[in-house]
Amino acid sequence: MHSIRTRNTDSVRALPSATVVVVREGESDPEILMVRRRAGDVFGDSYAFPGGLVDDNEPAAHEYCKGITADAAGKLLQVSHDGLDFYSAAIRELFEETGILLAQDAAGNWAPDTHDLQQARVQVGKGTLGWPEFLRDQKLHMACDALLYFAHWETPLHRPKRWSARFFIAEAPPGQAASHDDGELTDLRWMTATAALACCRKGNMKLPFATFRTLETIAEFDSVDSLVDWARAKSLHGVDRIRPVELLEDGIARFVISGDPDYPQGGDGEA
Repeated sequence: MHSIRTRNTDSVRALPSATVVVVREGESDPEILMVRRRAGDVFGDSYAFPGGLVDDNEPAAHEYCKGITADAAGKLLQVSHDGLDFYSAAIRELFEETGILLAQDAAGNWAPDTHDLQQARVQVGKGTLGWPEFLRDQKLHMACDALLYFAHWETPLHRPKRWSARFFIAEAPPGQAASHDDGELTDLRWMTATAALACCRKGNMKLPFATFRTLETIAEFDSVDSLVDWARAKSLHGVDRIRPVELLEDGIARFVISGDPDYPQGGDGEA
């Protein structure tokens, strides 16, 4: 017997955020960049994908977006005017947290993994160097077409903190190494989706619900090419919002989404 968890207060606004699933070819299946959040933070001590909130300064970086127009981004993400904000946030957060920079120079070369660039990464992360100013100074443009939008997850209603997260897939650019920021993140590792799921099921790795379900989907693909083709098709055909419903069973909370056998009839999960 289960019940839907509700509260007596109105739902708080879901804050816009962006998440990047970075992939590369592995020995057998694609490898995913997993990052560990520091204890005490949201999803603390869990492994997830790089990402974070859309920043107020994101619109100032629009002029450094390449590969997608503002109109196209808005239509793709089904937002009125700020679609490029999510692309900027995804690339910025990935750089701040892992050092991977999805940006290119005027000739189309990927940003080099240099000491100076990593020093600037620290400044951007601390807020002492603005993101648009960093791109301008480095003469770089964000490679927005390297991001493939494939999912939109929103925190269940009636939770005290809520996010509206756009999920993108991106192939790891050549010549760049990932390293955690030793601040928001305490570890990162490349893993296959199957390996990460196995670690979670054994109790050796905590995974947020959306991360777990995303990894279940990724585990179905045996190459980066097939995974990228699937993500590109998702973008073209339209992405529906997924808002899980939280169930309580004997005092223990768990989440379900539309299509799960025990998803409640008339549940408030998905649009």
